[in-house]
Amino acid sequence: MKILVVNNHGQYNHRIYRSLHYLKIPSQIIPNSTALEKIEEKDPAGIILGGGPSLDRSGNSAQYVTQLDYPILGICLGHQIMAKAYGAEVGAAGIESYAKIEIKILKENDIFKGLGPSMEVWASHKDEVRTLPEEFEVLATSAICDIEAMKHHARPLYGIQFHPEVYHTQKGPRLFENFYEVCKSFKRE
Repeated sequence: MKILVVNNHGQYNHRIYRSLHYLKIPSQIIPNSTALEKIEEKDPAGIILGGGPSLDRSGNSAQYVTQLDYPILGICLGHQIMAKAYGAEVGAAGIESYAKIEIKILKENDIFKGLGPSMEVWASHKDEVRTLPEEFEVLATSAICDIEAMKHHARPLYGIQFHPEVYHTQKGPRLFENFYEVCKSFKRE
C-alpha cells in the first residue's frame, strides 16, 4: 500500500516524502520521467504529484493523471498539471503570495474530512488554476484564489494549491492521512 511521490523538481518533494514517513504511510519518491508501465509494475496505493518550478518541467505527470487508474493528489504544480490535463486554464496568479492564508472548505468530503469549515495553510501562489476543469468541482477557496482545492466528479483525483507538507499548514498531516484512507479504500477497475 505504497504512495508514489512524483518529483516535479520542486523544493518540497522530499518534505512530502518525510511527512508521509512520519505518519507511517509507506512511500517512495520517483522521477516525473518514470514510464507508465513502471508505475503499473509498482502497483501503488496512490500517487502524489509534487510541486515544481513550471509546467515545462512536469515530465509524464499529465499522462499519470489521465491514463492511470489510481487515486492522485496534486500539490501546487501537481494541482495545476491535473487541471491543465483536463482542459483548464493555468496562469499567473492575480496576487502572487508565499505566506500563510486561510482557506474556506466548501466540501468536507474525502481529503478534507474533519478539517472544515476553514483551515490555515501555507500557500505559494505564483501560478494558479484560473478555470475549473469541466469534470471537477471546487472543494476549497480563499480570498486570493478561487480554486484552492478541487476534485474530479467520478475519479479519485484531487488537486490542492497549498502545501500540506509544511509546518505552517497545521492540519496538513490529517489531509495526508485522509488521502491515504481514500487510497486504501479504492478498488481499481
